[in-house]
Amino acid sequence: MSKSLALSLIAATLVLPLAACQKPAAKPAAPAATGAPSEAHPLPGKAFTAVDLAGMKKADGGKTIAEIYAQKDQLADQKVVLRAKVVKVRANIMGKNWVHLRDGTGEATSNDLTVTTTDAPPMVGSTVLATGTLGRNKDLGLGYRYEVILEEAKFTVESGPPAMPADSGSGS
Repeated sequence: MSKSLALSLIAATLVLPLAACQKPAAKPAAPAATGAPSEAHPLPGKAFTAVDLAGMKKADGGKTIAEIYAQKDQLADQKVVLRAKVVKVRANIMGKNWVHLRDGTGEATSNDLTVTTTDAPPMVGSTVLATGTLGRNKDLGLGYRYEVILEEAKFTVESGPPAMPADSGSGS
């Protein structure tokens, strides 16, 4: 076998197909920022503990979660009181405890109220009276935007375990 034929055979077996040698197509560039507000943080439905909301009564002089969403513009920056059940707690995130409340009112996108507090948070399943200042369109970055949020809340536990220990929760 000639030297050139041997080199041709070796080269043919070692050469990769052309497509494998080409660079992958570049990913399309991210759309330019428009300055429009980010989407509100989605409600993580299945991450909530199933809590029985039957028989929940509106607090004297208070609002329901549905009323808070319906009157959000009029209630902005005002003290709001509501009775609800704790369905989720995340402790010690950004120096606050984050509590999700539901009272059985509202629609799928307006049946949960996020509440922040620096006090020990109530336990999941507790019925609470919550008092705080209603915030509107709070954008915390990284996709965490809240159409309504009850801030600097104080809780009175009406039934269920009183509160989480002060050092509990890792934020997960």
